[in-house]
Order: sequence, then structure tokens, then C-alpha cells
Amino acid sequence: MISPRLSALALTASLTLTLAACTSGGGAGASSNSGSNSGDPASTSGSGKGAESPADTALTSDAYQVELDAVGVPVGAALRDIAKARTFKSLSQRVRRAQSAVDSAAERLGPLHPPAEIDTEHTDYLAALRAMNGKLDELGQAVGDRSLCTASSVLARLGKSSEFGGLKEAGADLSGGGDYKGGLIKFTPPKEQNRRLGNGTILASAIRGGRGSLTVKNGTAGDSVVTLVLGKRKAVSVYVRKRSTAKVTNIRDGKYRVYYTSGSDYDRATRGFTRNCVFQRFDDSLSFTTTYTATQIRWSTWTLTLQKMIGGNASTSDVSPDDFPA
Repeated sequence: MISPRLSALALTASLTLTLAACTSGGGAGASSNSGSNSGDPASTSGSGKGAESPADTALTSDAYQVELDAVGVPVGAALRDIAKARTFKSLSQRVRRAQSAVDSAAERLGPLHPPAEIDTEHTDYLAALRAMNGKLDELGQAVGDRSLCTASSVLARLGKSSEFGGLKEAGADLSGGGDYKGGLIKFTPPKEQNRRLGNGTILASAIRGGRGSLTVKNGTAGDSVVTLVLGKRKAVSVYVRKRSTAKVTNIRDGKYRVYYTSGSDYDRATRGFTRNCVFQRFDDSLSFTTTYTATQIRWSTWTLTLQKMIGGNASTSDVSPDDFPA
């Protein structure tokens, strides 16, 4: 019996100080000389009133619309782009790009003074962007630790969050308060699911036609998929529910490498679990042979137990998700 040793799985403010020389008479040490003092670097001329910074001036409706479009459209596009990820590397990159788009939007809108009639909506939208930035950082970490494993799981978790709801509501308020549509979030995330296949479901059957058999006992708390690879080809994959046993027959002779993945919510479209995923490989191969004698035919039968066992004789190693034979 082979049993694995499972691995543990700013806002910036511009402040202008205007220094004005004291001109009132009668004070101690005051000079009555009214001549020019242009050579004194501490003196000032003119009214003494500082020039307004562009950031301190309320934008017109058209100018604000331009600013909002410049940040809102890229944010929506970056969030939708997460759905295009097909590998772990791509998924992580797309989540980080979405976070960068949200961060850039907050940085650009932060110093601006919007038209007075939507000042409150602008403030709420800015706060929602900052909250979304934090949520995307959290989701990026979840991809890194493999608690979220696919684009659909990331978007589903995002969609059910208060941060996404807040940003969507804030964008709608800007649109309703002054017809500023740049902040609208124009996509609907998928719902979180808990899909499972029937125990013993064969997911791949490319190399068959022998007498060998493999029994898989899954004593773990999660469903698993066990895959046999012969050479560079995936020979067979079987789905084994948690705390269940499944058997694969008709295995052709050969030396097979054995991989398995476990997790929650199996997505047949992506051929993997969407949450809490683990990817491992048995360090030792399984050899299937058939021998014939004058009176007998003998063939290999193997049993794999997917749980820690005292006296287990098989070790496993982690595999990169993008290298796993899906």
C-alpha cells in the first residue's frame, strides 16, 4: 500500500505660505522709510495674496467628467480582465494590475475639487476606491496561498464583498447625481459555487487497454483527482470524493508517474478545484506489468491511500499549479 506524507499545505495637500512685511507705523524699531526695499530677500510686493493651486479650484462638470472617465474606465476594464486568466501566474498578475488601476484612480482623484453638487458623491467614491484597493490586496494574497485558485473564484469572492458593493453603489450615485458615468462598474461577477462530481468519475482516458488496476482511498476532508502520466501523456484521471474509494481498471503496462490535486468546488471547464487547492506528485512511480506462464496470467494491482498513515511507504512533493497535468 502506498500512502503519501501530505505537505501542510495620500492625499497630498499643497500649502502656500505668503509672508508679508509689517507696514503699520509706531511700533518699536519700525522704519518710516517709504522707499523701495526690493533688495531685501524677505520683503514681498503686491497684495500679499497667494495664487490658487489648480487642485484648490472646483472643476467644471465637463472637466470632472474627463477626470472620472480617465480613472473609472481603466478600473472597470482591469477588474473584467481578471476573468481572462488561465494560469496561476496570469491570475496573480491580473489581480495585481487591477489593484494598481484602483490605486492610481484614488491617487488621481484625491487632490481634485469636484463640482459642488456632487462633492459628497465624490468623497464616497474616493473612499470606495481605497477600500477596493485593500480588498484586491487581500485577494492577491489568497491566490498566493492557493485558497483561491481560479479567476472565477477570485471574482466570485470579490463580487460578494462589501468593498465591491460599495464601489458599485458609489459609481451609481455619481451617475445619478450628475450623469457622471465614468465611475460605473459594468460587469457582474459570477456566484460562488460548490460543485462536485460523482465518486469514480473518469475525467481522462487516453491510454487504456491493460489488465492492471488502481484503487484510490481518499481519507482526507476534500475531494481529489488522481492522474496517471505515462511518458509525457496523461493516461487516466479519476475523481475521488472525500472519505470515499474509487477503482480504475484496464490500465496498460508501463511505469506511471502519479499526481493528485485536492480542493473545493471542481470546475470541469478549467479542470481543477477553484478553492483551497493542493497540487502534489508521488515521488515513486507505479509500475504495471503483466506476466504470462503456462498456467497463469499475473498483473499488477495497486492501492493508493490519500491520507497520513503510520507506516506509510510513499512520499510526495509539491508541484507548481501551472506544471500540473490538468
